[in-house]
Amino acid sequence: MKLTPTELPGVVVVEPPVFADDRGWFMESFNAPRFDAALAALGLPPPGPFVQDNHSCSAAGVLRGLHYQLPPHAQGKLVRVVKGAVYDVAVDIRRGSPGFGQWVGVELSAENRRQVWIPPGFAHGFLALADDTHFLYKTTDVYARECERAIRWDDPVIAIAWPLPGRLAPRVADKDAAAPGLDQSETFP
Repeated sequence: MKLTPTELPGVVVVEPPVFADDRGWFMESFNAPRFDAALAALGLPPPGPFVQDNHSCSAAGVLRGLHYQLPPHAQGKLVRVVKGAVYDVAVDIRRGSPGFGQWVGVELSAENRRQVWIPPGFAHGFLALADDTHFLYKTTDVYARECERAIRWDDPVIAIAWPLPGRLAPRVADKDAAAPGLDQSETFP
């Protein structure tokens, strides 16, 4: 398992080994001891147990996010795509962090089999780049409506460079379209 740090400390790209031959391929998508050891090798803490798995399906041009949960139900997420492709984004929302308000984007696809580990303290979102995109993620805490928050996907303070074809507006949920900007959001201390 190869972990590559991104520009945001704590957010890493995960590349599981893939064993392929003329019959197809095999990949161990998650192994807790190996994942914890790979994070430790980078000086990062283990995520703790994953307690919930989620699966979404999106059409091309659908943008989900930027979502996060506050304590006591803050979530770390291990995200991947099993069909299609997304542009996946993490935003540092830890006030006082040197990276506060900064973002990183990674293309995840069924073809490249990459994953991203996003620890608590980061907002997360993605733009589906293909129809019938299936996005899976593990979380370190369960969904808690009272702790759920969102930041506007097009907040000019964050200025994410979403790869929108022809500068078309993405399809977003009403609650995501109405989300506040980073400056008006409740974030991590």
